[in-house]
Amino acid sequence: MPHRNLALELLNKLLNDEIKSTSKKNLIQSRSFAEMLEKTILRYQNRTIEATQVILELIELAKEMRTARDRGAQLGLSEEEEAFYDALEVNDSAVKILGDEVLKNLARELVETVRQNATIDWTVRESARAKLRTMVKRLLRKYGYPPDKQQKATLTILEQAELLGRDWAGS
Repeated sequence: MPHRNLALELLNKLLNDEIKSTSKKNLIQSRSFAEMLEKTILRYQNRTIEATQVILELIELAKEMRTARDRGAQLGLSEEEEAFYDALEVNDSAVKILGDEVLKNLARELVETVRQNATIDWTVRESARAKLRTMVKRLLRKYGYPPDKQQKATLTILEQAELLGRDWAGS
């Protein structure tokens, strides 16, 4: 390929655009992919890898993104449920203790709870946020989520809920 730098910039732009579109629905996946892209580009800028190697790594990253996009269908989850599932799955000990099926059910119930309680101003009013935070904590306890990781999971779930809740509050 005569213009490797152009190909590299094009791939970088395409992946950034894909990450931006993912960030509107799935907070955890978008953070993960943005971090991977950033590390790869930084290694190239520091001259630790060549342009050809960067292009190959970016192509591999694009394949991982495509696989991640299709994962929800394989798990039998909607996009919203998959986003909450990813937020719960960040904690490895929770995955080991609870297992896939319990996490799927918890994600489904979280989507239902957030959707029912998303009012127009819930992201602004502290009382509405506190009510939702309490509901999330109850669900985590109900399903036996590890107590030492509940605080971080609650914050991550609320961030994901804010991301999706903007659309839900209007409907």
